[in-house]
Amino acid sequence: MSLSKEDILIPDDGRDFSSSELGTKDYWDNAYERELKNYKEIGDVGEIWFGEDSQDRIIRWLDRQDDINVTDSILDIGTGNGVMLIELAKCGFTDLTGIDYSPVAIQLAKNIAESKRIASINYHVADMAQPITAETNNKALQKKYQICVDKGTFDAISLMDTQYTMARDVYIQNVHKLLNSEGIFVITSCNWTKEQLLDIFASDFKFFKDIPTPTFKFGGQVGNKVTSLVLKPS
Repeated sequence: MSLSKEDILIPDDGRDFSSSELGTKDYWDNAYERELKNYKEIGDVGEIWFGEDSQDRIIRWLDRQDDINVTDSILDIGTGNGVMLIELAKCGFTDLTGIDYSPVAIQLAKNIAESKRIASINYHVADMAQPITAETNNKALQKKYQICVDKGTFDAISLMDTQYTMARDVYIQNVHKLLNSEGIFVITSCNWTKEQLLDIFASDFKFFKDIPTPTFKFGGQVGNKVTSLVLKPS
C-alpha cells in the first residue's frame, strides 16, 4: 500500500519533516537514564550527538579564531553528557556553562566531569523552550555569554508535535537574550539547510560565517549531511 502526502502528515509550519519522539522530554530522560546507568557500570560516556567528528569540528573552529579568547564565556545549549565542554576545557577555555532540560543528562555530565577532574564547568537544568523573564531563578540564564553553541537542541525542538512553533519562537528569543551584543551563536543541524536556518532565525540574527561540513553528491547536486553556521545578533 502506498502512502499519499496527506497520510504522512507533514506539518504546515515550515517543516518538511514530521514530528518525532526525539522531540519529547520523556525520550531524552529515558535515553540519559540508560546512559547514566551505563556510565556508572562500565564508564561509557554515551552518544555524542552527530558524532565526534562534528563535535571536534566545532571545537577546532572555536580554538582557531583569533578573536576568540579562552576566557570568553561559552554556553552549551542542550549539553547532554557534557563531553563537548570537557574537550573545550582541555583546550584551555575557562568560562564554561552547560544547560539541558533533562536533569538526568545534567547528572551524567557532572559525573563525567568529576571523573575527569574538571571542576571549571557549571552545569544547570534549564529548558530553552520556556521564556526567560526577570523572575527566572536560574544562574545559567542570569548572565550574558560571548558564545552560545547548539549542536542538535534546535533539531530536537523542531521535532516537537503541536508545541513546535511556540517553542521555536521562545528558543530564538532566549538565545538572543543570553548573547552579548557582539557575541556569536554557533548552531549545527541535520534537519535544516543553511537557507532554512537563516530564514528561521532572521528576526533576531544575521549570518556571519559557515563552518565547513562534509558534503555528498546525489543526482548531480551537492549537499551537506550537516549544516553548521555562525550567526550574530541583529
